[in-house]
Amino acid sequence: MTIPRKISLLAPLALLTLSACATPFRADVQRFVALPDTTGQSFAVVAADPDLSGGLEFGQYATLVEQRMSQLGYRLSEDPAAAELIVSMDYDVDKGREKVVSDFDPFFAPIGFRGHRGFYGRHRYRYGFNDPFLFGGAGFSGYGGVRSFTVYTTELDLKIDRAVDGERLFEGKAEAMSRSKSLTYLVPNLVEAMFTNFPGNSGESVRISVAPEKK
Repeated sequence: MTIPRKISLLAPLALLTLSACATPFRADVQRFVALPDTTGQSFAVVAADPDLSGGLEFGQYATLVEQRMSQLGYRLSEDPAAAELIVSMDYDVDKGREKVVSDFDPFFAPIGFRGHRGFYGRHRYRYGFNDPFLFGGAGFSGYGGVRSFTVYTTELDLKIDRAVDGERLFEGKAEAMSRSKSLTYLVPNLVEAMFTNFPGNSGESVRISVAPEKK
């Protein structure tokens, strides 16, 4: 059976659109490491911000860190006073910044987010389908139009200190820009990024991609 020409031309465009909607979550991660080799040291996860301590939401994210630490060979201590390592965690999402973009011509256009150097470089996207901020929220407004959306920056800070003398053994920061401000989506992804190839090379900044948000 012969596929109508109009449908055959539209099929690749639909596939590109679906692919763009599934853009992975990307985070920039920087870690400074002085951790000794893992020998089963005990640890406890605590909130760096006293206002988060004891909260159910913090407890949910702390459990993710505990799981990853345990997978690495550390032993969870129910009592922070008895732990050999203290893992302090903090997270936050800003109030967002409004971004205004104009639509692109059907061939090449300087479209995309330019506000945060280090996430996306300055280059031209064909049809705009590689721009992760074009999807998952505002839709097309047609050629020659202008549209806006809000971009949020979320940060996860993780520190590990030796309990006996307070010596800092690890500092890590994971930061991501997203059109979502949902911490229940963002923080687990930042934890996943933080522990990808953990502990990493000291002083090295890496970009980590994890699964996109489920719609």
